Amino acid sequence: MAFYINTNQQDCSREISVLLKKCILSYPHHWTDLVFLCIGTDRVTGDCLGPYVGHRLSSFCYGTLVQPVHALNLCDTRKEILSRHPDSLIIAVDASLGQKKHLGYVTIANGALYPGAAVHKKLPPVGHIHITGIVNTAGMLEQLTLQTTRLSTVISIAEQISNGILLMIPQSDFRQTL
Repeated sequence: MAFYINTNQQDCSREISVLLKKCILSYPHHWTDLVFLCIGTDRVTGDCLGPYVGHRLSSFCYGTLVQPVHALNLCDTRKEILSRHPDSLIIAVDASLGQKKHLGYVTIANGALYPGAAVHKKLPPVGHIHITGIVNTAGMLEQLTLQTTRLSTVISIAEQISNGILLMIPQSDFRQTL
């Protein structure tokens, strides 16, 4: 099950909330808590979507602007999550590149996220469910494309994702997840 949500549509945060909850409820395995893994770096504008979402969720996740989860520490963070939260449902959040017609869209889907795929990095798949924000178009020179992505686009999409997550789970429940 995969969903595309246009962040330019009114009330898209509520749609993100509803569709994320649908993915969570359809996950077939038993889990005891939710862990959000927000991937990216604050050093590349187009790749800061994950850390910004993590920043908005504050202490409720792994990967923030202050302590980002990126290519250099992803494997260690993944091990830490599996050790500290062995029965958790992991929701991975990351920026992505896509078709021009999907610029500004959020995707939510069951299954692992393959971080760094747009820039041809070989990183392990993470998460049981993933959320991506399409921040720019794919094609040539992906690394340059991420570096020259408009910050306003990234922040706008990240705001909608984090608002959707916050609508889905009451604040008191977040404190119990980590």
